Amino acid sequence: MDGATAGLKRKERKARYKVKFEKLLTQYQNILVVGCDNVGSLQMQKVRMALRGKAELIMGKNTLMRMIVREVAAQNPKLEALVPLLKGNVGLVFTNDDLVKVRAVVTEFKTPAAAKSGSFAPIDVYVPPGPTGLDPGQTGFFQALNIATKIVKGAIEIVAQVHLIKKGDKVTSSAVALLSKLDIKPFFYGLLVSHIYENGSIYPSSVLDITPDTLLGKFMNGVGKLAALSLAAKFPSELTVGYYMANGFRKLLAISAATNYKFKQAEDILNAAAAAPAAAAAPAAGGAKGGAAPAAAAKKDEPAPAAEEEGDVGVGGLFD
Repeated sequence: MDGATAGLKRKERKARYKVKFEKLLTQYQNILVVGCDNVGSLQMQKVRMALRGKAELIMGKNTLMRMIVREVAAQNPKLEALVPLLKGNVGLVFTNDDLVKVRAVVTEFKTPAAAKSGSFAPIDVYVPPGPTGLDPGQTGFFQALNIATKIVKGAIEIVAQVHLIKKGDKVTSSAVALLSKLDIKPFFYGLLVSHIYENGSIYPSSVLDITPDTLLGKFMNGVGKLAALSLAAKFPSELTVGYYMANGFRKLLAISAATNYKFKQAEDILNAAAAAPAAAAAPAAGGAKGGAAPAAAAKKDEPAPAAEEEGDVGVGGLFD
């Protein structure tokens, strides 16, 4: 194949790619920007097969992708926000489906990989304690790494778990050598979703982890803090009405118990409180029949203890 023919084929491929990319940009409203470092072609093919019918994954040269996005952005200016994200080894996943489900499919396929010297660790790496299968002649290697070992049945055994590499640190050659000797592949590589483009808005992938329950929990936490502030400042508000009513009712209940004056809303509570000592004394009635009734009567006639006030929230109630 001569140079002219090869050049023509490249132009044809570029033209087909441009048509396909432009179609995706106009057909789909949601785009996942994915990092593709250390991802092989077979792994990429598995992702494409899993996304079939839900989304489409496209790769390409960043300069070409940026050029096409800018051209389409002339009709849809919202797409211009994608341009700064098209750098490094990235791809785009186009979808109109549920973003959380599509992200789960994209990140599902991961392959174990050995540590490479000079790369940055995506996770913490620990070496577990126990036998290594290495002969005692290699003890000096572990000593150089400050790893405590002992010899058991003619083989080196690591005494305690070792935090070999911290997340984000550069992997050293000595750490790579140790992991290689122990046949440990600590890392798992796959597509990583970094950003989401959703109908013109760009946000980090971590936003998809926020569920309705998370939002409700944060809202209720804020409501609780506002209520506490209102109570502490003795400033009545809609948030504290329930607390004031509860305090007032507790004090009415205490007065009713102390004076034997009953009202409808307190009857069930007072009757249950009066029945509780009798029920507790019932199992012991066989051994002290003569003294059980007077003791119960005396206990019933006692005024309510001061502990009734412990439930007060510390603000002006109905009787303050």
